[in-house]
Amino acid sequence: MTAASPRVVLVTGGTKGIGRTIAETYLADGCTVVVCARTPPEAPISVGDATAEFVACNVRSADEVAALFDTIVARHGRIDVAINNAGGAPHVDAATASPRFHASIIDLNLTAPLAIAQRAYAAMGERGGVIINICSVSGTRPSPGTAAYGAAKAGLLSLTRSLAVEWAPKVRVVAVVAGLIETEQSHLHYGDTDGIARVAATVPLGRLGTPADIAEACRYLSSPAASYVSGSAITLDGGGEWPSFLAAAKG
Repeated sequence: MTAASPRVVLVTGGTKGIGRTIAETYLADGCTVVVCARTPPEAPISVGDATAEFVACNVRSADEVAALFDTIVARHGRIDVAINNAGGAPHVDAATASPRFHASIIDLNLTAPLAIAQRAYAAMGERGGVIINICSVSGTRPSPGTAAYGAAKAGLLSLTRSLAVEWAPKVRVVAVVAGLIETEQSHLHYGDTDGIARVAATVPLGRLGTPADIAEACRYLSSPAASYVSGSAITLDGGGEWPSFLAAAKG
């Protein structure tokens, strides 16, 4: 790769929310950005004259993931940064959710990122690169209502550390642990505007995180400034959450 060559960046689930903001951040930096999802974005992902490329891909499908990387390499000859952002889960009672549902959630949030990482590692080859896994505080504390999701994200943190050791020194593998982030779907988790404000008040920094906070962490982790960072996780949670016993003690 020459100094003038733009980096090639893949963002899974990059058509909306956090993924879209990550894609826009790398476009602003002059990178060639490829986003994938099952359906195209509602509007082009553009910054100035630069527009992200869209490739349809269900990351749960090994064949579609293989085709995704074949397309990227055929177009650009390489990949430099792969960001495992696709994921999520609806709120559901663990006692009544079907085994198929649990398997689907774990597949999306753990097995699929592993498949993406494997293909990215192979495509990066001797040039090396960076793989960033977007994780969640749900994987570091109890996650009632999203138990399978929390377990999968805990697994993704473990996977990050293991792959960082296996694939060093050419490929760095790192994680961003997202706390409570405000997106266009925040109402599904936190309720209406008043509910979101009440949740934000429980965060020591007094606000929910933003997609831009996550994007800036990715920018740092994939930059030369983080060249000695691998197997690590940066937690973006605004200081965490107030311990519930403190509120209970106040009555």
